[in-house]
Amino acid sequence: MLLGGEDLLHSSTRSSTEPPPRHPWGLLGAAVLGAALAGLHAVAVPFLAPALRRVCLPFVPATPRQLDNVLRLLPKRPGPLVDIGSGDGRVVIAAAKAGFPAVGYELNPWLVWFSRYRAWRAGVRGCATFYICDLWKVTFSQFSNVVIFGVPQMMPQLEKKLERELGAGARVIACRFPFPGWTPAQVAGQGDDTAWAYDAGAFHSVPSRS
Repeated sequence: MLLGGEDLLHSSTRSSTEPPPRHPWGLLGAAVLGAALAGLHAVAVPFLAPALRRVCLPFVPATPRQLDNVLRLLPKRPGPLVDIGSGDGRVVIAAAKAGFPAVGYELNPWLVWFSRYRAWRAGVRGCATFYICDLWKVTFSQFSNVVIFGVPQMMPQLEKKLERELGAGARVIACRFPFPGWTPAQVAGQGDDTAWAYDAGAFHSVPSRS
């Protein structure tokens, strides 16, 4: 059908102002990308955000040198080991490989599940155990070896807790930050990789603090 001049004008106006049709594959791709980014954010945030504790203890993975220093301070030590705030499980797994029955306490469930997976991959699932737990709500009296990657704000309070709970034969290893009131029996490494070893027999001889 032939169009008159007015009809041609209206047709030209509609074609120049109406948006081009959207391809369904483009919309689908945008939706998939958005879902992927949302999923990545949901997985990454629990690993990067600090776990909620009485004192904020962020997840900072131990370096290979820090792990070496911890193991250097535990030669032929008897009894089980606990890592307080075990993060992604690398300290517990390294201790299990060295022959320790090793336990990790961690408040962040994402990190605990990831640690269990890593222990399974490393073949030490039978002697590396992880619990979702607040460190202030458990006792460490059953452990002969204690490892902590702490922050300065928590060390005085944790010092008092361990003094009350540990037996005389226990050893405590602090990484990154030392305990303020104890004298270390041994020191390994330097700088950020320093690890301090404290024997419970020494700090039990110090008058008890309330």
